Amino acid sequence: MRGEESALLKLTQTIPLPHVKGGFDLMAVDVAGRRLFVSAEDNNTVEVIDLAAGKWLRSVSGFKEPKWVVYRPESRRLYVANGGDGKVRVLDSRSFELVKEFEFKGKADNLRYDAKTKQLFVAFGKGFGTLGVVDTVKDAIVGEIKLADFPEQFEMETGRILVNVPAANHIAVIDRKRGAVVDTWPVREAKENVPMSFDRNHRRLFVGCKTGKFVVLDADSGKSVASLDIAAGCDGIYYDAKRKRLYISCGAGSLDVIQQLDADHYALAGRIPTAPGADTSLFVPELDRLYLAVPQSEQQKPEIRFYQMPRGLMTTEKVHVITYRAGQPKP
Repeated sequence: MRGEESALLKLTQTIPLPHVKGGFDLMAVDVAGRRLFVSAEDNNTVEVIDLAAGKWLRSVSGFKEPKWVVYRPESRRLYVANGGDGKVRVLDSRSFELVKEFEFKGKADNLRYDAKTKQLFVAFGKGFGTLGVVDTVKDAIVGEIKLADFPEQFEMETGRILVNVPAANHIAVIDRKRGAVVDTWPVREAKENVPMSFDRNHRRLFVGCKTGKFVVLDADSGKSVASLDIAAGCDGIYYDAKRKRLYISCGAGSLDVIQQLDADHYALAGRIPTAPGADTSLFVPELDRLYLAVPQSEQQKPEIRFYQMPRGLMTTEKVHVITYRAGQPKP
């Protein structure tokens, strides 16, 4: 495992968060300001980490089950979706004072910001599913897109949005101009399709299923082209275009690293042990780092772990790729 870790991801630092109770949800980064924003959903706070100094900076309160966070560097605004009251709170990231609130019916969760159109998309619902559309210039909710059920992670293109809808076990294809679902792609390999990532160069959509499956779809046709077994409980999946790898944080207690051999072929390159419940992560390609949030429990203390990518690029032949045959035990 030590060899795998040094070749794929190297744990370089750990930041303890002794005041945080419970688990975490998504993180966002201020690359220029070297700050990491972490949603501590059970603690009802957003934790701010100073990446340059490598230490905890402050805790921001006033939230109700904070879920996803989005940082806009040009406006220095921080958007925080709240699952407890359906509000997206907008903060000045320097003073952390509240500057705006958007209220949605039901739990507010996943967020995505389109810098070109200056639109913020908000996944929300409770017994239903919708994507809300916020015009950040007007600071107003300007639309809603209905879905079959509650939306999880999603990816945006110029004309489309691809949304994981786990209760329906499909990916909803939204036409942005029409503001409506125009197709659905079934995820046949497994259920609980939650995290998602996108290789835009090869037009491949990556879907993680919490039951323990990694699925690759053609992003134009929706056809499944590959799948692999992974650890259970995945909630974060990120594509590293430079190294043609994917990093998947799994609540079962591992970071699974998938090597992209070509657009349609993939292999498990390594499984790095982490901690039970550590399914929240963020890969920052500008910094060549992956951040992992370890939740608080009776058995473990809450912390943020920093993983550094190898400085030199490695060819596929130099990576110890793990493959399996039917019936073989998994690591």
